[in-house]
Amino acid sequence: MAAKILANLIIMGSGILGRAMVQAYRQALQNASKSGVAQEAFQNPMRRVRKIMTEQEAREILGVTENAAWEEILKKYDSLFENNAKNGSFYLQSKVHRAKECLEAAYQSKGPETAG
Repeated sequence: MAAKILANLIIMGSGILGRAMVQAYRQALQNASKSGVAQEAFQNPMRRVRKIMTEQEAREILGVTENAAWEEILKKYDSLFENNAKNGSFYLQSKVHRAKECLEAAYQSKGPETAG
C-alpha cells in the first residue's frame, strides 16, 4: 500500500515538474523574442560562434616573430599541439590549431612559395 502511494506521488511530482519546465521554457522564448536576442541568435550564428583571430594574436599563441620562417612556425605548432594533446587541454589545442590556420592563410596570401 505504501509503495503504491509513493509511486503515485513520484508520478504526480514528475508530471508537475515537467509542466513547470515546459512553461518556463516557453516564457524564456517569449522574453527572448521581446528583447531581440532570439533574432540576433538566428541571424548571426557564425559571427557569435567564430571570432576571427588576428595574425598578431596567432603569432603570440605560437610564440613566433613576424619574420619567422614557415618551418619554424610548423615546428612550434607541432610541439604545442602535441603537448596539449598529451595533457588533455582541448581548448588550448584548438587555439594552437586556429593560430596555425591563420598564419597559413597569411603566408599563402603573401605568396605560394612561403607556405607549405
